[in-house]
Order: sequence, then structure tokens, then C-alpha cells
Amino acid sequence: MTSAAAPQLVLRLVGLALLTVIVQVAAVSQIQVFGVNADLLPLVVAAVGLLCGSMSGALFGFGVGLFADLALVQTVGLSSLLYLAVGYWCGRARELRDPQGALVPIAAGAAATAVATVGYSIMQLLLGVDAPVTLGLVREIVATILLNAVIATPVMALVRRLLGRALPDDPRRRRRRA
Repeated sequence: MTSAAAPQLVLRLVGLALLTVIVQVAAVSQIQVFGVNADLLPLVVAAVGLLCGSMSGALFGFGVGLFADLALVQTVGLSSLLYLAVGYWCGRARELRDPQGALVPIAAGAAATAVATVGYSIMQLLLGVDAPVTLGLVREIVATILLNAVIATPVMALVRRLLGRALPDDPRRRRRRA
């Protein structure tokens, strides 16, 4: 990555984080599909981790989680911790393997959503929030994971499009050098 591309990537990531949380809170959380809402936050964090690496993914996840907790007036720090882990591990997957397969966004989206929803539920229970664990909760978690797996590919393509040429290893740049 060139020195001119780094500030551009940071600005695009900050804009993407703000846009994602605002769209999630204002629009996507109001639309129900099969009785559940889609959750764009883990999908976008996973996409940034897969596209930019572990450190960028972890920092982006922390920022998105913090902004989401503040916007939704939740326990501050829970989403930050979960999205930090999601961004880091998706970034590590990018660094250890070359995630260019067609099923990678679906698998990463499902795993990121599973970590976010199950992790948030477990953390809320550990903090003593008085919420019953019922079959309805399990059904909602599974349905959210499946819905997010379905929309993961278009979300990944949109994130790639929004970050554009600021990405660290843009394949178009790699072809030009060769």
C-alpha cells in the first residue's frame, strides 16, 4: 500500500462505519424477513477484515461496535468486543489463506453473524440481564444467521466497491505491475 492510499483507506473506513450503523439502525432493523431482521454490522466487519487484514478489521470492528452500542443505547463495549474478534479473525483468514472462493463471503458472513448473535446472548446472560432462553430465541438466532448468509455476497461486493482502490492489495494493481 502506498503512503497516499493509507489516509484514503482510513477515511473510507470511517465513512463506511458511520454509514453502516446509520443504515442498520434507521432502515434495516425496521424490515423483517421471515420474522427476523438482517444484521449488516457483522457482515460489513467481516468484509473489511477479509479485504484489509487483521489489524484493520479489528480496529474497524471495535469502532463499529462502539458506535452501534452508543446509537442503540446498549451496554457499551459488548458489541465492540465481539466485532473486534470478528474483524480480527476474518483478517487472519485473509492473511493465512487467499480467500477468493465464491463461498467465502457466505461462510464468513454466517460465522461472523453466529459469533455476534450467540456471543452477545451469552454475554448478556453472564452480565445478569433477566431474559429467558427459550426455543424462540434459538430459532431467531438461527434464522438471522441464515438470512445474513444469504445477503453476505452482495454486502461483500458493496463493501469492496465502496473501498475501491484504497484497498491494500487491489487485484487490478497487482495485474498492472505484472
